[in-house]
Amino acid sequence: MKIKSLHIYSDDARRRDVEFHDGLNILTGQSSTGKSALSEIIEFCMGRSSFNIPEGVIRDKVRWYAVIYRFAGEEVLIAKPAPGPGAQSSSAVMVWRAAEVNAPAFDELIVNDNDDGVVALLSSLLGIPENTTDVPIESSRESYDANIKHTLYYLFQKQTIVANKDQLFYRQNEDHQTQTIKDTLPILLGVSGRDKFTLQSKLRTANRDLRLNAKLVTQAQDAIDNSEQRAIGLLSEARAVGISIRAESGVDVVDLLRQALEWRPQSVPDEDGERVSIIESELSDIRERRREAQRQIESAQLFARQASGFEGEIVEQRDRLASIKALPFNKATGDWQWPFAPANLALETPIAAAMLAELDNLDRELEAVTGERPALEAYLLAQQNDVARLSEQIRGKELELSSAIASNEAIAEMGSRNNAAARVVGRISLFLENLATDEELNRLLTEQRRLKAVIADLEGRLGADDSESRLVATLSNIAMHMSSYIKDLNGEFAEFPARLDLHNLTVVIDRPGRPVYMYKSGGGASHLAYHLAALLSLHRFAADYAQPLPRFLVIDQPTQVYFPSESAYKAAGGSIDQTELQDADLTAVRRLFEVLHRYATHDVPGFQLIVTEHANLRDDWFQAALVEDPWTKPPALVPDDWPDMPLA
Repeated sequence: MKIKSLHIYSDDARRRDVEFHDGLNILTGQSSTGKSALSEIIEFCMGRSSFNIPEGVIRDKVRWYAVIYRFAGEEVLIAKPAPGPGAQSSSAVMVWRAAEVNAPAFDELIVNDNDDGVVALLSSLLGIPENTTDVPIESSRESYDANIKHTLYYLFQKQTIVANKDQLFYRQNEDHQTQTIKDTLPILLGVSGRDKFTLQSKLRTANRDLRLNAKLVTQAQDAIDNSEQRAIGLLSEARAVGISIRAESGVDVVDLLRQALEWRPQSVPDEDGERVSIIESELSDIRERRREAQRQIESAQLFARQASGFEGEIVEQRDRLASIKALPFNKATGDWQWPFAPANLALETPIAAAMLAELDNLDRELEAVTGERPALEAYLLAQQNDVARLSEQIRGKELELSSAIASNEAIAEMGSRNNAAARVVGRISLFLENLATDEELNRLLTEQRRLKAVIADLEGRLGADDSESRLVATLSNIAMHMSSYIKDLNGEFAEFPARLDLHNLTVVIDRPGRPVYMYKSGGGASHLAYHLAALLSLHRFAADYAQPLPRFLVIDQPTQVYFPSESAYKAAGGSIDQTELQDADLTAVRRLFEVLHRYATHDVPGFQLIVTEHANLRDDWFQAALVEDPWTKPPALVPDDWPDMPLA
């Protein structure tokens, strides 16, 4: 798998093409002309949905991105539209396959697939075998299939990585990616395949089944040991809640429990809450009528007391006035005589007449009061009889209310008893369902022996697997070339063997006494040498042994480590003259490109190395490797006269 060409399309249907060839491809020029975006476009068109194209003119002016990949006997166009405004990803894809594919016109671009389809297609064409990652049985990670996405770690050495002492592979510093590299690289190198995973998957399943079976065996044994004691307890509970169980001599306690399953709840009548309410209402009405009769009696009794007092006063007044009739009288004339009055006034004076009239009035009032007493006494008696009658009715209603409440409580108790019995019957049913028999225990023990035999067989077959030794041999083959590339690039400790440490994902120099890890070494030039040595050796092994890695590597700005400063490196700007004026270590720059040129023409003939740079050399072979004239402003990847895309 190599890159034939890269294409971008403007919103007004124009197209910009960048053609690549086998061997060394160099794109040089000024900064901010789009060189570093090439790797992002290539990755975007290999099935990655995240849109990582740098902000600026590329995002603002490009509507579609496309890459044509070359395989043996087939070419594949992968084109993707730019995500909509505000979107950070896109999985819409156009796929076009043919023996030879040319870039389509703008009006031919149409979505017909998605990133999942791209990943499946490219993985198949690349020849990644059916596989699943080799995850240890005790690990919590899930296994998955290695695919084209897992080759990206080895295809891009971006500006921030190419000389990074702490990070060897692309995306190695992202969450979970380190372990993914460790899981998938052995598959891509042909070391680990599906057979081992299949055996480990079966072993994992058998161990899980054995653990489950062991629990069932333990439960069955405990159930058999404790079944009689539990059955006796349940039988006692059943009788306590009123479940009728007929005790028969010689009958096993478990068989007695089965009688409980025949229990049916008693019919429970509905509570008569309305009747209680009616009685309470009637009782309240009678009590109110009795209180009214008692108030009438109290009023009548108060009236009687007041009448008695009035009668007493009348009698007293009458007695005083009656005394006038006891006045002395003249025996000679027979007339009454007032004391101290002229003789013979009698009773005909106005005063006497008034007093006698008052006396007559008092006599009449006394007669009236005395005459009303029998009627008042009769009224009081009638009211007292009503109170007695109402009190008797109250006692009757209270008895009726008490009976109604007691009836409802009995109904509630009956329902509770049914519920309690139902719970006990449920527990008995569960006990009988889970009751382990000797036959069930024997079946479980037989299954346990079978699973142990299966596990022993799988472990034996896995023990014969030689993937670990094959991985060691593969890494040794890769290490065989690493030392020579480090020496060619003048890396530190070049006199000692170097190797790829798959456990730590770094380069190790095996210096006698104490190994030197890349992250403990010094100097950007040495870090660059270690990076390129590891990647070139890895791809050389894959090419030599036809392993499924794409046959290209994109390296972004590797010679920056040979310039005195970043500004000096950028000042080179793709110009030969400026490169020679920047006080750079041109010998090291030339040595680097000579190694890359030799690699693509001799070590791995036809391997595609794509290098984006600021430096430019006069050498004919270097100039022949240039993909285009050095990019300036303009021209660059995106022409200035392309229109900006609408924001919505």
